[in-house]
Amino acid sequence: MNTLRHDFMKYVSSNVLGMLAISLYVLADTYFISACLGSNGLASLNIAIPVYNLMSAFALLLGIGSATRFTILHSQKRNAEASSLFSFTFLFGTLSGILLCMTGILFSEDIASILGANGEILPTTTLYLKTILCFAPFFILNNIMIAYLRNDNDPKLAMSGMLIGSLSNIILDYVFMYPLNWGIFGAAFATELAPIISLCILSIHFFKKTNSLKFVLKDLKISYLKTIFTLGLSSFINEFSSGIVLIVFNFLLLAQAGNIAVAAYGI
Repeated sequence: MNTLRHDFMKYVSSNVLGMLAISLYVLADTYFISACLGSNGLASLNIAIPVYNLMSAFALLLGIGSATRFTILHSQKRNAEASSLFSFTFLFGTLSGILLCMTGILFSEDIASILGANGEILPTTTLYLKTILCFAPFFILNNIMIAYLRNDNDPKLAMSGMLIGSLSNIILDYVFMYPLNWGIFGAAFATELAPIISLCILSIHFFKKTNSLKFVLKDLKISYLKTIFTLGLSSFINEFSSGIVLIVFNFLLLAQAGNIAVAAYGI
């Protein structure tokens, strides 16, 4: 019973601390953008953030769904299939991220307009969207790796990756927006460097003796997607619905009082 309680607290505390770190760097983004760019910067951030939510929903769908199935396969001693699933998810996440990156390069302005950005804040919203979408592969892979490390008996390293990435984002926010004066691009760039730094920390897991994550290039099955989507659907819906609600709120606020209302709601 004591062992069960210890494991429960280890996993729960690691997850909670990791989520607090994410909340902290969202707060830091809001603070630095408001201090540096004022209400228009905040309005741009709040209009662009739903895309971040939707990207996060997809990453959680892949990460949670795949890592859950990975654990089941390992418990059944089907290690070769578990490695194939991990490799497929990693590859599929990379290709999906590249597709999002290309979408950001080509269609960021159109997406910003659809989300409600007007002439005054359209350029900054477009720049923010383009920057975060260009780094989509790293963001998706980071979420996949965090889910896998938790399920591969390394929740502390997963937490460390999230914490260090988040703290790096806060520091880089200040550096990019004040000494370097990069404006909203600096805020977006700092946010998207965070998963890269996190991935560097998470990669330590591959050098541990307890690591069960193996890359293989055979028996990769597209049918894995059905299992992944089924097991990850609840996490996807939770994050996806947050993004949709924010989009609806933004449209209502824009109709009522314009950009200043969106900026106030963003706080």
